[in-house]
Amino acid sequence: MQYRFLLLLLLSSVSVTLAQKIHSHNDYAKIRPFTEAYEQKADFIEADVWLRNGKLVVSHEKPDSLAIVPPTLDSLYLKPIVRLFEQYKGKPSADRDYTFALVIDIKENPAGVLPLLMTMLQANLVCFNRSANAKAIQVVISGERPRINTFLDYPLLQFDGRPSEVYDQETLQRVAMISDNFQSYSRWNGVGDIADLDRDKLKRVIKRAHSDNKPFRFWAIPDTPNGWKQLKKLGVDIINTDKVAEAAKDLR
Repeated sequence: MQYRFLLLLLLSSVSVTLAQKIHSHNDYAKIRPFTEAYEQKADFIEADVWLRNGKLVVSHEKPDSLAIVPPTLDSLYLKPIVRLFEQYKGKPSADRDYTFALVIDIKENPAGVLPLLMTMLQANLVCFNRSANAKAIQVVISGERPRINTFLDYPLLQFDGRPSEVYDQETLQRVAMISDNFQSYSRWNGVGDIADLDRDKLKRVIKRAHSDNKPFRFWAIPDTPNGWKQLKKLGVDIINTDKVAEAAKDLR
């Protein structure tokens, strides 16, 4: 009886470990920014951010080239997150197991963006300080990141790492995941199977991240059901997609 209980416990823990993670790429461009990804329990929700006129605005294109003023990070993401924590008493969801990372893809000027972002996060530490609240939203910096030797200067933040970068053990603890451009390894378009040579290259870079106990993500992947499933088989931990609902249904 005790053996069966331990076996069930082990299988349960394995299923949690292997649960496929979903990254909502360019989330702000969706018809329902943040809301759809949140409803699908996305693990990573991404916003491209620029500093303009003392505010952090969310846009893929440079704001100066747009006819309309883009929404702010505060209005589109931070305030809705704070409201969720107020509603659910220090958690982001009624689901006690669910939390997520907000990925800030800095498009330029990290030296200007990061101090302002830190000030905004510090105003709501219960929502954004995971060392104090296990259900807090982890903010991960991607895109134009600061120098590696300054990662430790930002205690509320983690960073999107790269396979080409070398981290000491302390800095490695501030790396949330390792990411790279799929097109640097393969031109596979998502149809059929990945060529053996490409498959070997992909496996090597994934294995290297796993050796540091870090999850791996490719961007610019074939964003199709077959693409997701093939990459999952290779060991990609985080599927980068513009089709969050479809990916969640197919992979979980």
